Amino acid sequence: MNKKQLVILGTVLLTGATLGYGFAHLPSTDSAPAETGQKREILYWVAPMDANYRSDKPGKSPMGMDLIPVYADDAAAEGAEEPALKINPAVVNNLGVRTAKVERSTLYHPVHTVGYVTPDDDKISLIDVRTEGWIEKLYVKTENEWVKKGDPLFKIYSPQLVTAQTEYLQAVKRNNASLIKASEDRLKALGMRDTQIRALRKKRQVESLTDILAPQDGVILTLNVREGMFVKPGDTVLKLADLSSVWVMAEIFENHIAWVAQGQAAEMTIAGKPEKTWQGVADYVYPVVDPVSRTVKLRLRFENPDLFLKPNMYSKVRIKGRSRENALHIPREALIRTGSSERVILALGEGKFRPAQVVSGLEAGDRIEILSGLHEGETIVTSAQFLLDSEASMSVGLMRLHTETGNSTEATDHAIDHSTLSHDPASHDPASHEGGDHSQMDHSGHSDHSGHSDHSEMSHDPAAGTATATEMEPGKGMDHD
Repeated sequence: MNKKQLVILGTVLLTGATLGYGFAHLPSTDSAPAETGQKREILYWVAPMDANYRSDKPGKSPMGMDLIPVYADDAAAEGAEEPALKINPAVVNNLGVRTAKVERSTLYHPVHTVGYVTPDDDKISLIDVRTEGWIEKLYVKTENEWVKKGDPLFKIYSPQLVTAQTEYLQAVKRNNASLIKASEDRLKALGMRDTQIRALRKKRQVESLTDILAPQDGVILTLNVREGMFVKPGDTVLKLADLSSVWVMAEIFENHIAWVAQGQAAEMTIAGKPEKTWQGVADYVYPVVDPVSRTVKLRLRFENPDLFLKPNMYSKVRIKGRSRENALHIPREALIRTGSSERVILALGEGKFRPAQVVSGLEAGDRIEILSGLHEGETIVTSAQFLLDSEASMSVGLMRLHTETGNSTEATDHAIDHSTLSHDPASHDPASHEGGDHSQMDHSGHSDHSGHSDHSEMSHDPAAGTATATEMEPGKGMDHD
């Protein structure tokens, strides 16, 4: 095929596409009112092949075609329509579009996390000495031993304690009340208990070795000394923890902070005893976010009367989070998030869809709160919404998203009919996108930059709503000479 034949063929195709566009934009005869004898008002005349060419009187277009009148009632009807994406019902079914209603109710969001058991800091005692001396005898030999309040922990020899006991006995012997009181206070400052002081006064005999007693029930967490070691004030000899109640340290992500507060109920399970559930309470929410993990620490308190819960145990925690009363919410899958905005696809009925800009709030399971942009009872798309949003983005009118407020704004864009998505040959408009140059697009959707069009045969099945390309048989293709 020579160049002359190619030019003629291209002219014929361009003319056919232009005529198809012109006929597609002719005023619908179905919208004309019945003959009532009243004269319809003509607003202006428009060229059938160029919608931008208008005239205030009848005549010919620059291409020599008769101008088409635009009536006032037709323009009013089109202007009153809300911008919408119209899709053939068959295509809606093929896309698997599902919808859901915008609901208003109480959102309840339980927070699930993990944690580990740790001793309650309020029930930890640090045992140290208040005078220098030597550890002569240890009653506890290893860590994790259980002791009761008042049990002796170790014996210490301290010259200062021996001297203080001697002074106390002398004051008692002289029956000097002021000296007795001063000596007794000094013994207490050096670490002797009231029971030990009373025993000393009763026996009237100085003890060279003094017992250091346990101030509470608990488990020896750390043991830092051995028999014969020299200790001085400030040295921590051992750490004693009461495990009748424990803390569980957990972490929650920062997007769950609003759901958790001090005093909320909590549940916990342990792998070593999965059949039992411990009931506790959120004791404290730390005020700082970890800069690495982006989490917030949460401290829970659980009673441990049988001492089954042990430090460093791993646990699964469920916190009954706050409830959001009277919240407007939608399925989380329906929300389309972009870098700068959030939107959903509204289902208007009769195959019409429209994007709506929204502002989301807190997430609660598979639901998400909507702060603005929607009203209760509206229908939104929960599946295939990304395809519809992509199709709507091709229209400038639809991307002017309406923000619904107390006073509804008047729509200025005409409804756009995308029923050609069903590839119905009767309704297919080859020039449906105004201003688009499709002369260099092949039927596969790829641009042919060589300047020639790939006119492979296309079979349009109206029932199936899809278009399938058939291979070009040898001899039937174009000869690009």
